[in-house]
Amino acid sequence: MAPTAAPSQTPAASTAPGALSAYNLNGFSAGNAGGGNVSESNTALYKKVYTATDLALALKKNSGVKVIEIMNDLNLGWNEIPAAAKVSPFSAHNTALTHPVLLQTGVSKINMDGFDGLTIFSANGAKIKHAAFTIKRSSNIIIRNLEFDELWEWDESTKGDYDKNDWDYITLEENNKVWIDHCTFNKAYDGLVDSKKGTSGVTISWSTFKGDDRSSNSWVTQQINALEANPSKYPMYAYLRSSAIGLSKSDIIAVASSQKKGHLVGATSFDSGNPKLSITLHHNLYLDIQDRLPRLRGGNAHVYNILADNSAAWAAKSKITTAMATALASKGYKFGVTSNGTIATEGGAVLVEKSNIIDIQYPLRNNQTDPSDSSYTGKIKALDTIYSLNGTVFRGSSETSGSPLAPVPATIIPFSWSGISGLPYSYTTDDPSTLAARLTASNGSGAGKLSWSKDNWLKTAY
Repeated sequence: MAPTAAPSQTPAASTAPGALSAYNLNGFSAGNAGGGNVSESNTALYKKVYTATDLALALKKNSGVKVIEIMNDLNLGWNEIPAAAKVSPFSAHNTALTHPVLLQTGVSKINMDGFDGLTIFSANGAKIKHAAFTIKRSSNIIIRNLEFDELWEWDESTKGDYDKNDWDYITLEENNKVWIDHCTFNKAYDGLVDSKKGTSGVTISWSTFKGDDRSSNSWVTQQINALEANPSKYPMYAYLRSSAIGLSKSDIIAVASSQKKGHLVGATSFDSGNPKLSITLHHNLYLDIQDRLPRLRGGNAHVYNILADNSAAWAAKSKITTAMATALASKGYKFGVTSNGTIATEGGAVLVEKSNIIDIQYPLRNNQTDPSDSSYTGKIKALDTIYSLNGTVFRGSSETSGSPLAPVPATIIPFSWSGISGLPYSYTTDDPSTLAARLTASNGSGAGKLSWSKDNWLKTAY
């Protein structure tokens, strides 16, 4: 079907705050039933997971399990799980090199392969630490009310490029229909949730993605304290602290605390599966995420009612002066704060609407490779979005004359969906001015916010 110049749907008026229907499954993953409404008494299909060994058994390929309830926090690092759990789908991930906790716990990779219909949830917002999940060749997957944490370390090995460990909390490959809802993702070495190899039908909703909080015992602070105790072992860190650069320990914590990458959608340029990519992001809270909200290569992304607040990251960015950046580059070191928002490239189409974007230098980008080569340019458009930078506030469209939301850096390609005539679903939006209050409320985004029956986590409509 030939694409149209604009989405065919008009979003409905907002749902009243507190209405359970606000949590209905929507977006490109609509129709995803997960594992279904399975009774707890059906112990063949419904598994309660208390340990890493329980999880290994439940996620074994062809296990037949339809619902996994995570009963408590799980520490899943390779060095901290028992021998009984060190079987497929678990394997050792790339070895930790610098973080004092991960040096002890190790990191695990968990490969979920070939599931059709599976819901993984926690009734209490349980936390999963020291593990990266890859979901591949699966369909109708639902993940709800879980927190993911402690998967970042200081990067000396690639001089701050963060291009070695490949630790993402969740990587999606060759899947159809994945819903991630009411989850919390803390700072990670690489991406938070990435989608590639033609994965389609993804919705991420009512979730929180955040950098480190810079508190006295935070994950980043623990790491910097370890570097500070033995700087001669870490050349990049020692250089940052030397008179040549002159950053204080607190300066380094401030710069390092924001999350480098959000969502990469399409990992390889012009991959044959990229035109099939589809993802919806709605009612998500992004706190100090430097880039990729999302970064799309081909296919379609719909972003609505997100709050991206990068005010702390933006303040930290000023700690790296032009002279410092030049000196660091001469050594091959990468240490600073990127400030990008939503990105469409390589023919992909991204619609951003009724969102609130705070202190991001480049809120919309349409090329990240070669602005003179249109094959690397994507289509991106913002509608009724609030954008503020350094206290100056704009509300409107990317197409308004002089709009600070106008895409950069390539020549703008008029918006149209890629390969579809319009969005295949209807949806309800909130006024962007209400998002800060709504997403940070007691029933807002993230894990552990909703106190309701277990049955509700198995439903997709209310």
